[in-house]
Amino acid sequence: MNKYHNRYIITGGPGSGKSTLLNKLSEQGYQCFEEISRIVIQEQHQIGGDKVPWQNLSEFAEICYERMSYQLTECKSEGKCFFDRGLPDIIAYVRRGGLTVPLKYFKKSDQYNKTVFLAPPWKEIFINDAERPESFEDAKEISVFLKNTYEELGFTVIELPKYSVAERAQFITNYLATDNDS
Repeated sequence: MNKYHNRYIITGGPGSGKSTLLNKLSEQGYQCFEEISRIVIQEQHQIGGDKVPWQNLSEFAEICYERMSYQLTECKSEGKCFFDRGLPDIIAYVRRGGLTVPLKYFKKSDQYNKTVFLAPPWKEIFINDAERPESFEDAKEISVFLKNTYEELGFTVIELPKYSVAERAQFITNYLATDNDS
């Protein structure tokens, strides 16, 4: 069994319902970690900084890498921990931006369970905001980069159904209850 068997990533393009789902899992008592990229973008907006994906992707990725690495050390629970995005997300975003991915981004990607949940693009719930300026077309492209990157890194990608938040949370807990590799 992978010693990181209890660390699960929920990934997906912007506006696909990840954060709402993580909030629901947190309400159910799971240890959940919020999306670092969103926090970094908010901080950069507050200080007038340029370390956001659409201005300075390499610096943005580095900040996210450091903070996501720290999140891994904070998963203290013997129970399941859920992460709103994981280190492989950084790899996908850097690749999409046409930049070279630092090797260290790959090295810690094995510190999660090999099952990852992908929230697919979902037009009906997609919205833009200050931290998510991407179009729905961008969200679909990002989703493809994410899925391909996770699969290339040996993860099993489980696409979440377009259900209510409660039903999505139940889908995950049911899946994990029957998955013997977890």
